[in-house]
Amino acid sequence: MNDTPRIHPTAIIDPGARLGEGVSVGAYTVIGAEVEIGDGCQIGPHCSFTGPTRIGRENRFIGHAAIGGEPQDKKFAGERTELVIGDRNVFREFVTLNRGTGGGGGVTRIGDDNWMLAYTHVAHDCIVGNHCVFSNNTTLAGHVTVGDWVIISGFAGAHQFCRIGDHAFLGMGALVNGDVTPYTMVGGNSIGRPRGINSEGLKRRGFSPERIAAIKRAYRTLFVAGLPLAEAREQLARQAEDSEDVRLLLEFLDSGERPLLR
Repeated sequence: MNDTPRIHPTAIIDPGARLGEGVSVGAYTVIGAEVEIGDGCQIGPHCSFTGPTRIGRENRFIGHAAIGGEPQDKKFAGERTELVIGDRNVFREFVTLNRGTGGGGGVTRIGDDNWMLAYTHVAHDCIVGNHCVFSNNTTLAGHVTVGDWVIISGFAGAHQFCRIGDHAFLGMGALVNGDVTPYTMVGGNSIGRPRGINSEGLKRRGFSPERIAAIKRAYRTLFVAGLPLAEAREQLARQAEDSEDVRLLLEFLDSGERPLLR
């Protein structure tokens, strides 16, 4: 492999940008100052990169992506904030990723091995884990936290400050205004509601039948039994003694600040 960056003659690269080995940059792409792009990244045409932005290795930006732009927040006053992206992510056409805000921690962070399909928007101060798939037109408002192995279907989105737990699945058009617990499947049609556990996704990721059964029992305790939340927590604490997955669910509940999507 040629280690020299391959830059189309129409691309504009600021002298303050840093490109790693083997980076390719497509036609009419603009890369600004304080943008660091790791080895082996592939950047398509008509993209824009604004710093401070740090990007890891072997990411692909297909085309017309806007990466590291200012946060869409009226309180933003030009303070120094950044966007940090991990390794091996794919960003399809017209994806927009905004930097953080001074009042929100200052960093928007994307993990590794994620797929963000066309027109996905990740707003300021969001934290996205690893191995997620965001389908077309997924929209995250500011300060949203997304765990690992989350799938969000087309035209779905999350209200600001919401959390979406590991292995959750949001159906097409689901709009969530509260925290989504790990392993949970959320139905679409306007305001989403829990519709069971993401059992098919768990099977694909190697969860044993025993683990899935424990998660189903915890889901019924929390969402089906009609218990007050405090009483459901007590029962989950007992179930967590025999299940690491239920312990993760209980930890998620105990660390929440927004209402639970229930």
